Amino acid sequence: MNLELDHFFILTEPQAKAGDLIASLGVEESFGRNHEGQGTSNRRFPVSNSMLELLWVRDTEEARNGPGKRLLFPERVEDEGASPFGLIFTRKDSVKGSQPFDGWQYQPDYFDTPMAFHVGNNSSQINEPLCIYAPFVEPTDKKIEKGTFKSISKVKITVPSKTVSEVLSKAENANGLEIVLGEKHLMEVTFNVGTCGLSRDFRPSLPLIIKW
Repeated sequence: MNLELDHFFILTEPQAKAGDLIASLGVEESFGRNHEGQGTSNRRFPVSNSMLELLWVRDTEEARNGPGKRLLFPERVEDEGASPFGLIFTRKDSVKGSQPFDGWQYQPDYFDTPMAFHVGNNSSQINEPLCIYAPFVEPTDKKIEKGTFKSISKVKITVPSKTVSEVLSKAENANGLEIVLGEKHLMEVTFNVGTCGLSRDFRPSLPLIIKW
């Protein structure tokens, strides 16, 4: 499949104070932003080939009633069994084909028309990660930098379910992503192919394990 994982997010508490724990490892943080019409804000930790994003609901009314309401961010926050994860995909090459999975168009207020996301139909299944495709992003030759916390090699997500939707099953074919079934929601991010053989478990602050 002509699909790769571009970046990903974890839905967390307002202001994402747990991001300080990530920064304390030496992962560089960039600027955050408000997502107008979506009711969310973020903290961003970009690397040469991807980005870890911490996302929170800034305005519940806006999130419930704006153009991003079908993303169900408030519902995901309120439901302890909901997945806090989101996956954003792009094309690996310049060949434009059909959408990678069934879904619906989301035109954010913070993007100019016609830049719109294609959101997987599993968005209503809040026990699964959101799967979001960005067809307007042209492929780029990402130069993977060497060194600790300079690149992300793999993202592994545990879904507490016996089966996964067709959308998530297709998304799993993307480069750099692994989906497994388990007991609790968990994201494991491996930096620089895990060269150092070290790891940090951020639970209970975040459902995240970082390996480097």
